[in-house]
Amino acid sequence: MATTSFPDASPRKKSTAPPAAPARRDLIREPGGAPRAAACTAHVSPADLVVTAAEPEFARQFGLSADEICGRELLELLRSPDPAELREQFTALSSGRSRKFKERVTGRDGAGREFPAEVTGVAVRKPSGEMAGIVVFLRRTAEAATGGPVLSALDAQVLEGVASGESTVQLASRLYLSRQGIEYRVGQMLRRFDAPNRPALVARAHALGMFAAGQWPPRVLPERVR
Repeated sequence: MATTSFPDASPRKKSTAPPAAPARRDLIREPGGAPRAAACTAHVSPADLVVTAAEPEFARQFGLSADEICGRELLELLRSPDPAELREQFTALSSGRSRKFKERVTGRDGAGREFPAEVTGVAVRKPSGEMAGIVVFLRRTAEAATGGPVLSALDAQVLEGVASGESTVQLASRLYLSRQGIEYRVGQMLRRFDAPNRPALVARAHALGMFAAGQWPPRVLPERVR
């Protein structure tokens, strides 16, 4: 498997620090040189999106070591509501059609628990303009602080209604929304929770600990509502 060499990691670059130090420093900075303590980073090959180097903290998000994560395809580690769109974003970086993108994704830690995050992809080019690789910044979102997704008050009410078996018409009447409004919000949650239908949405919400235990009708926990 081919690996990607980055300009800052080249031994020909003059530096008073050991040769590997500049590459590591780049791994923990956003473009422009500003540190971003909340983000952990990895390098991926533009050809196949395989991880070629990663900070230990990046690998730890997935229950892996920095050595174990190398050779893994990035899109096997991250889930998106629209996988084809996420892949297209990386393709645009590799082809030079874009320099940077940011998307919301879901990862899975070593214990099998899902966590929401924000991924930023940045194209890295050599002084000649040739593509050198892609740097990926991964930052867990505020949702992860509560251990699961956070919903708006209205979405929480819609989810509670779906969990208790209410129809679209019943929900629309109770919440003073149109049927299209209810369908839109349910559709958004289906994509967000990566669920194919309403029963799967409810099952996923239960698995993520969204509902208060032993309560009927179902109620979303207060800490899951913003």
